[in-house]
Amino acid sequence: MESAHLAVDPAFSVAAVDRRLFGSFVEHMGRCVYTGIFEPGHPAADDDGLRTDVLALTRELGVTLVRYPGGNFVSGYRWEDGIGPVGERPRRLDLAWRTIETNAFGLNEFMTWAGRAGVEPMMAVNLGTRGVAEAAELVEYCNLPSGTAAADLRRKHGVAQPHDIRLWCLGNEMDGPWQTGSLTAYEYGRLAARAGHAMRKVDPSIELVACGSSNSSMPTFAAWEATVLEQAYDQVDYLSLHQYYDPDKTDPASFRASAVDLDGFIDAVIATADHVRAKLRRPKRIKLALDEWNVWYQTRFTEPEDRPIAEEPFRLIEDDYTVTDAVVVGNLLISMLRHADRLTVGAQAQLANIIAPIRTEPGGPAWRQTIFHPFAITAGLARGTVLRTAVTGPLMATGEFGDVPALDSVAVHDAERGELVLFVVNRGTEAVPMQLDLRSFRGLEIADHISISDPDPAARNSVAEPDRVTPRRTAGPALDGGTATVLLPPVSWHALRCTVPPKE
Repeated sequence: MESAHLAVDPAFSVAAVDRRLFGSFVEHMGRCVYTGIFEPGHPAADDDGLRTDVLALTRELGVTLVRYPGGNFVSGYRWEDGIGPVGERPRRLDLAWRTIETNAFGLNEFMTWAGRAGVEPMMAVNLGTRGVAEAAELVEYCNLPSGTAAADLRRKHGVAQPHDIRLWCLGNEMDGPWQTGSLTAYEYGRLAARAGHAMRKVDPSIELVACGSSNSSMPTFAAWEATVLEQAYDQVDYLSLHQYYDPDKTDPASFRASAVDLDGFIDAVIATADHVRAKLRRPKRIKLALDEWNVWYQTRFTEPEDRPIAEEPFRLIEDDYTVTDAVVVGNLLISMLRHADRLTVGAQAQLANIIAPIRTEPGGPAWRQTIFHPFAITAGLARGTVLRTAVTGPLMATGEFGDVPALDSVAVHDAERGELVLFVVNRGTEAVPMQLDLRSFRGLEIADHISISDPDPAARNSVAEPDRVTPRRTAGPALDGGTATVLLPPVSWHALRCTVPPKE
């Protein structure tokens, strides 16, 4: 059994953790909204039709931000359809998912839900089939107190105070040929710049996210980012990244090492953004928003264009997640934390039912999928400053990346709370004893050890067995001279919470 060594030192810091990193995503797609977060008549629904069981799980998950209303859906969405008296709202054909959108749940319902969930909204504007005027008017409706047509319309709809939405997405995946109204990089960059300029005329305090490539395998990847930023650099604060990892698309070892790919993707986008910054001679550095990411069994998903139009919410990509999937999600979160100096917004796609940590049954229960647990634990414990870790240990062979480290880790140090948390993953198929070297933190104690693993890495949670896979919490090993050894089972994720004396 090959051993490993992990050392961490407070001097090697990355950046403070931005709480926006632990975001999620709600799209009008499948059962994410209807019978997901919103189901009037459900036994757990409140007076506004919001499922309180899902609200409770959302708060437990630790979600800090939610992107809405899409996704592909937003590129055909008229935001005006989802405001005002529900009985007067139009039924529309959604071109993205070939469904009838009733608009029973719209902007103000979402903002009510966001308030009860305790999350910040991240609102997307339609730059697929609409444009500058509609985007600016939406900001006016949401953020101005009164005295204009749009602001007074919101007040007429019963919302006296502005929603005060700070973070806005300038469209969605505009490079994708599947996107309604897709554009070239130059076309989109000019449109994003014009829309952003108008939106900031309404509210100068908002933050704007430009669309990056739909994923890193797009043929225009990096060239798209560079061209868009050359046109819109002065108007935007963030560039988006979208990335999904499919267990069926590659060999098992490469899937378990998906974070290697995410590391490279993030580094490439940072390099591209900084190239444009140098070219334009701008002092501002563009930050990144990984506002769609997850494990997704995408090769199993087919969406025939001739599928009959759905009149009611239907089950769409409701993947059942395994222990292995949870370990990969935990590792992706490690990668995100490792880039905390530039990656400051995240949104796991999606919150309920659609490739989601939370599953529901219409009229029935809601439960936690396996991927719920590493997200909730990381969101709860990752407070403070990210620290680099130095890890040595066994390698594992992968088909896509060659030999990669079997172990991956990051640390977060909260000096005010006196805590150090180590997030560690063993993505190999052999157990590894790991020696922790924490001598740089005097008086340290390992308070507890939370882990996710199972003798069956394919184990899942379900409506019948909602707690088949849950985190295991044990007392941490005692430190001897600042060191201790922890056994990491194969295909496992870990959070070691240590108490650290506060700064003098």
